[in-house]
Amino acid sequence: MHPSPPSTERPPARDRYRWYGLVAIAFAVSLVIIDVTIVNVAVPAIITDLGATATQAQWVQEAYTLVFAALLLTSGRIGDRIGRRRLLVVGIGVFVAASVLAALAPTPGLLIAARMLQGVGGAAIFPATLSLINATFTGRERGVAFAVWGSTIGGMAAVGPLLGGWLTTEASWRWAFGINVPLGALVVAGLLAFVVESRDGDARPGIDVGGALLSAGAAGALVFALIEGRTLGWWAVREPVGDWWPGPLSPVPYLLALSAVLAAGFVAHQRRRAAAGRVVLLDLALFAIPSFRRGNVAALTVSLGQFGILFALPLWLQNALGYTALQTGVALLPLALASFVAGGVGGVLTDRFGAARTVQLGLVFELAGVSWLASVIAVDTPWWATVPALAVYGFGVGLATAQLGNVVLADVPASASGQASGTETTAQELGSALGIAVLGTVLFTELGRSLTERLGGAPDLVDAVRESAGGAIAGLAADPATAAVADAARAALTDGARTAAWTASAFLTLGLLASLRLRTATAPRDATPVR
Repeated sequence: MHPSPPSTERPPARDRYRWYGLVAIAFAVSLVIIDVTIVNVAVPAIITDLGATATQAQWVQEAYTLVFAALLLTSGRIGDRIGRRRLLVVGIGVFVAASVLAALAPTPGLLIAARMLQGVGGAAIFPATLSLINATFTGRERGVAFAVWGSTIGGMAAVGPLLGGWLTTEASWRWAFGINVPLGALVVAGLLAFVVESRDGDARPGIDVGGALLSAGAAGALVFALIEGRTLGWWAVREPVGDWWPGPLSPVPYLLALSAVLAAGFVAHQRRRAAAGRVVLLDLALFAIPSFRRGNVAALTVSLGQFGILFALPLWLQNALGYTALQTGVALLPLALASFVAGGVGGVLTDRFGAARTVQLGLVFELAGVSWLASVIAVDTPWWATVPALAVYGFGVGLATAQLGNVVLADVPASASGQASGTETTAQELGSALGIAVLGTVLFTELGRSLTERLGGAPDLVDAVRESAGGAIAGLAADPATAAVADAARAALTDGARTAAWTASAFLTLGLLASLRLRTATAPRDATPVR
């Protein structure tokens, strides 16, 4: 088997527009980041306005993740074949159209459906940005490019909570989605003006439809089971599921088993097609590259702790401490600003110590920041107490997130950028979905346990607070007859947020241990066979 040469359409090394193009690429993925951070802040308002339950609130965030994770591998491979810039532009178009539908949604169900469509667009955007950078920059420039990519994401993450909080407080949470229309138009203009098309010039004809269906099914079943486990029950049925599901056993273990079977079927299918010399969705030979294999394991583990805590924090700040959406955005600003700063510092550190060491340093900061945050979460926490903890955490996120992609893709041939970046992003999203599912379960389980203990029972009140994700606390506080219940609910929600933060700290510890095997890659980028 012979090495595959670089894509014939790869931009010239001295193309004077490639750095302008990098800005457009970074802002393209930042469109997704802004949306995620805005939604985090807007969730309490969505719950109140649409009458959503706690499970529906999780689905507003997780519906996007479900589709996003299920389509990443397929999208990355499509980008390799039809052109990564073309896929990126199409993805932004779908994302913007779905944002309009989300902004107009009259019910939680329709909002969740719109978020699923956003996931289709996001699945095209994220791997396309990574693979364009991987195909455009080499050597030291790659570390700088990934640092610019990461710092731009950090900057937009700073804008997101403030913009979302301001729009939600002064106008409506619906504008949190509507803002994507003008932003998307600006990004598309930049991509068309400055980014040169890139694709796998040696791609063979044919589409691995079976691989696409198996990978999407495996990822979708896994994420769905993780999201619904708390509601349906992890083993026995927690509450009546409906006429469509008989018996005492929950559908969740069946979905987990189905995911494992489909994943095994996907691997077997890819091996058979590769042995027959046919086109595959994912070249399993990529996992022979140590940096790629170990980087994906680290990406999965790190994401468990990185993103789950961002689901719990806005609920605690608004429903327990009484912050407005805008105040919540301001409170989360230290995290985003520190991430922005770290993105720039990361390039210098990577140039001196290598991407792997930069990732490990970032995880140390993340672990310290989340542990610090867990120690200061209380029902009477002053606004300034979370600032240094969130700043330390954000600095670590900025270092680790950008350079982890650099580690994973360092030895991957440019012609395989799409499928490789799709694999890495799939690992991140599965870790994120698992983190949100587990930390959401921890948050609401501890909330229910603590409130039941404080009230000495009162299951109806406990269910009302838990199912509203704490949104019912304001109403309870407004009625003198239930003011004491509101105080107990604030304390219980605080207990849940603190436990979720310590759980995130445990996940990040695992991520740090997994990252210790990472090494800065030195092998030639086109030395690995790709089918």
